[in-house]
Amino acid sequence: MDYRNRTRVTEFILLGFQTEKEVEILIFSAFLLMYMISLIGNTMIILLVCVDYRLHSPMYLFVANLSFLEVAITSTVVPKMLANTFSLTKAISFIGCLTQSIFYFLLGSTEFFILAVMSFDRYIAICNPLRYTIIMNTQTCIMLLVGSYIGAFLSMLSPSILTAPLIFCGPNKIHHFFCDRAPMLQLACTDISLAEVADFISSAVLLLGSLLLTGVSYTYIVITILRIPTVQGQQKAFSTCVSHITVVTIYYGSSIFLYVRPKKGNAMSINKFATVMNTVVTPMLNPFIYSLRNEKVKESLRDTTSKYIGMLINVRPQK
Repeated sequence: MDYRNRTRVTEFILLGFQTEKEVEILIFSAFLLMYMISLIGNTMIILLVCVDYRLHSPMYLFVANLSFLEVAITSTVVPKMLANTFSLTKAISFIGCLTQSIFYFLLGSTEFFILAVMSFDRYIAICNPLRYTIIMNTQTCIMLLVGSYIGAFLSMLSPSILTAPLIFCGPNKIHHFFCDRAPMLQLACTDISLAEVADFISSAVLLLGSLLLTGVSYTYIVITILRIPTVQGQQKAFSTCVSHITVVTIYYGSSIFLYVRPKKGNAMSINKFATVMNTVVTPMLNPFIYSLRNEKVKESLRDTTSKYIGMLINVRPQK
């Protein structure tokens, strides 16, 4: 069938949660609150790591990058979702939809590389503590971060190249609150089998590959911790990993469910819930899970806050 003479779609309709107006207002309020908490919490972590020399270490450098990615991901998805709550059309342009999809998956892919790098950092800190500062020097940290961003870009390249030229000629309604690639592909008028295969392979290699690296790191970490002769020593060593394990569990659990399935099925409400976990809930919780439970970060926050409050109090208007 010749699709060249058919009218191409110039915009998509994001159907969102499709609930009663009162429920939509409640969802809007909850998501706005979580978005603001996420922005404030993650931005605060980034600023603390930048201004406090006590946090100038590899672990906090990676945490700051993770916080930056959280801010970027939520800002890619949530503002448009909030705007569509009170929009009559709930429309997004074709280019806007494609751009949102690419940036969402690019930033999300980078997060998985960063999480794998952080597990490697914990492995060196616990299994080779005497060589930690030598191995995790500034050059190594920069190379790991740059490699994470490049790796994410390369993992996204093939699916994006195969998705961009697809022809969309209607219908144009996406059963999601953002331009997720899977429901978007279902609207294409041309064969999407190659794009779906590339999407599945890319997701599987990224998620399972980074999960394998994380699993190997924690296998050695557990073995090393079990060899510590005292219970107090074991608890102290394990406590440095609890936050990372919590974040890894949430991220990988929901993402593998969403993207590493040959058949995506039609359980869109479940998919939306899992996406909310990745795009809204986890970014909101990250500052609390990862950093604000850390005594060094809390001490830095207290000292920095006291310093700037003192500066404001000491400022006197000139007569």
